[in-house]
Amino acid sequence: MLRIPAAMIDEIVAHARADHPDEACGIIAGPIGADTPTRLVRMLNAERSPTFYRFDSGEQLRLYRQLDAADEEVVVVYHSHTGTEAYPSRTDIAYAGEPQAHYLLVSTREPDTEEIRSYRILDGVVTEEPVEIISA
Repeated sequence: MLRIPAAMIDEIVAHARADHPDEACGIIAGPIGADTPTRLVRMLNAERSPTFYRFDSGEQLRLYRQLDAADEEVVVVYHSHTGTEAYPSRTDIAYAGEPQAHYLLVSTREPDTEEIRSYRILDGVVTEEPVEIISA
């Protein structure tokens, strides 16, 4: 189960809406081994595409160095789908390289509502998990 603060969900949705019709992407970091999302980092979608996202390699390298220095790890990888449901595409599954991470997807295909779902993706196997939105 992904337990995530409501403020982070709000920020992810705002990011997805701001970047629409392109996919938005980012990560949420937390202490190593704690599975606790504490710090949201919006990333640049280097593809600037409505159907694909890719972190900018320089930005990702700087972020991972910061994570190492702060004893943090990626707890959540998030991105938006602008025209389809919030379910990982074949490309999303192929590029899922953080075995400890939750993969949070938000669909912005409907103008007045968002679909938010979370998955674990390990060795190409997708498992949906509950999302508990917490107040703190």
